[in-house]
Amino acid sequence: MNLDHLRYFVALSQTENYTQTAKLLHITQPSLTKAIHHLEKEIHVSLFKKSGRNVVLTEAGRVFANGVTTSLNSLDDSISEIKTFNQKKTNLKLVSIRTLSIKWLPEITQRFLKLSHKYQIHFQFNTDSGFSPDILQAIRDKKYDVGFCSRLDGYDDLEFFPVAQQNLVCITPINHPLANRSSISLKETLSYRQVTFSKRSGLNPILHDLFEESGGQPISSYEVEEDQTVAGLVANDFGIAVVPNMSILESLPVKIIPLSFPNWRRILYMATLKSSLTDPAIKDFVQFVQKESKQLANNNI
Repeated sequence: MNLDHLRYFVALSQTENYTQTAKLLHITQPSLTKAIHHLEKEIHVSLFKKSGRNVVLTEAGRVFANGVTTSLNSLDDSISEIKTFNQKKTNLKLVSIRTLSIKWLPEITQRFLKLSHKYQIHFQFNTDSGFSPDILQAIRDKKYDVGFCSRLDGYDDLEFFPVAQQNLVCITPINHPLANRSSISLKETLSYRQVTFSKRSGLNPILHDLFEESGGQPISSYEVEEDQTVAGLVANDFGIAVVPNMSILESLPVKIIPLSFPNWRRILYMATLKSSLTDPAIKDFVQFVQKESKQLANNNI
């Protein structure tokens, strides 16, 4: 049974007009007529009967039209599905600090998927330990393809590209003596006990240098590794802290105080192994992120 003849039949069953159907199919009317007659002869059933200048389906024709339409739709769906097997499937393994994985990373990967149709990509999202040193080492070990974290010294085999930024702020419990301040310098925070970042955090050396520049190091009541943990301890009156201004702060009972000095921003980076970008899909994703992130001022998180 000729597949084109079946498609011609379905089209004619919808318009019930030979001239109109021939135009829609971009064939001549005699060719359409010949195809329908051939189909009727093949199945030994009359599918149409004349109705003025038009035709209408016979009872058998209506039954046949329903079945053929369903079958052709199923066939077309199957063809579309198997065509994807010609596309290379790529499992793209991403790893990120938690600050970026909450909102920024899901948004940019979704934009990439909507704009890129050359590849079948399955994103695998990971936070690993959530700490920049662990993330960078995992990329070096080829556990992940692309990482998003702080930039650290000693990773000359990795390529870094800035993708987002955060301002540093001081956070205090809502009943703290500093809570009524509209801005504050790091030096003014030194009189108060603080929740600080442990050495495993990428922020530790940065804040150490900033405090040193401001006249000394804070009195640490607790050392923890993650931004969110620091914020949670401050919210429960374990001290004040200097942290990146992140969205989770808005949901906690803390006062967010901008820093007047030093005026410093935390830059977050996309990291890849210099020698490993061989997959075209991964290359395209990296280039997409670079293009999207060129205007760093628009990437506050």
